[in-house]
Amino acid sequence: MTTNHQIRLARRPVGLPTADDWTSTEAEVPEPGPGEFVVAVSHLSIDPAMRVWMNPGASYVPPVEIGAVMRAGATGEVTASRHPGFAVGDHVYGNFGVQEYALSDGEGVDRLDLSLAPAHTYLGALGIAGLTAYFGLLDVARIKPGEVVVVSGAAGAVGSVVGQIARIHGCRVIGIAGGPEKCRTIVEEFGCDVAIDYKSENLRDALRKHAPDGVDVYFDNVGGKTLDSVLTRLARGARIVICGSMSQYNATERPPGPANYMALLAARASMTGMVVFDYEDRYPQASAELAGWLKDGRLRSREHIAEGGVRAFPETLLKLFSGENTGKLILALGNG
Repeated sequence: MTTNHQIRLARRPVGLPTADDWTSTEAEVPEPGPGEFVVAVSHLSIDPAMRVWMNPGASYVPPVEIGAVMRAGATGEVTASRHPGFAVGDHVYGNFGVQEYALSDGEGVDRLDLSLAPAHTYLGALGIAGLTAYFGLLDVARIKPGEVVVVSGAAGAVGSVVGQIARIHGCRVIGIAGGPEKCRTIVEEFGCDVAIDYKSENLRDALRKHAPDGVDVYFDNVGGKTLDSVLTRLARGARIVICGSMSQYNATERPPGPANYMALLAARASMTGMVVFDYEDRYPQASAELAGWLKDGRLRSREHIAEGGVRAFPETLLKLFSGENTGKLILALGNG
């Protein structure tokens, strides 16, 4: 009998998650009932938002319950089906969780076209990361050719796509990343015009140098001091997109709010939070455009694929917060 290995949330973390926050369990591989199918999970999306989902209280989605399989977007192959819309052999994406096999009724599940890209790319540029960048820039920020766009976390899953979409639309792109290797990558591979190394440079001074007339759009993935610094360099009518606040996800005390928020008033600027799920009805249109850019070479999808199967999930998640990944962090489970 095949065993389904799973990772469940054992307790609410304080600070960085530790091994004691997880339980490794085994279960029988599920059998589909009428209108259901089973997926052998091949690749798990490892996302900073996972840390938020582990906290008590709802944010934009309910928290993962203690004892539940950890929530995760994933790709896989249908291995058994009693669902009219999904056949054995279909490659799919869905919220399948940190486990080797998932039972689904098809809600929120999409088929993948592997002729366009391998399955793991649907967790990167052709997945939620790419869609977040797409709608954040084009709908929330409303970028225009010639504008100066700054993106933090520019070597990460979302940030790397933000820089490329901004470049495709004729913007000047300044990427913020940590360390010389990531800064080199965001310029040479992801097309940023300028890279700022927040670990070795004064961010305000660097922005004054590289954006002397101010920042038109700031796509924020990290929050904290980085956001506060960019607030001091806004052009008139600037738009800030709040996508994430990775610098604060493991804080054990409530972090202070931005000290320089009155710069929004002086610059007649706006700061708007965005959640990609609000645009679900437009995913097909956006995905088609992203796929077109990928096919013609204007967009690159960089995936950092970790090995080790389900049991490697706790340590793989920590790679996000130590900055080990460049591009989209993914855990391969070995099912395909």
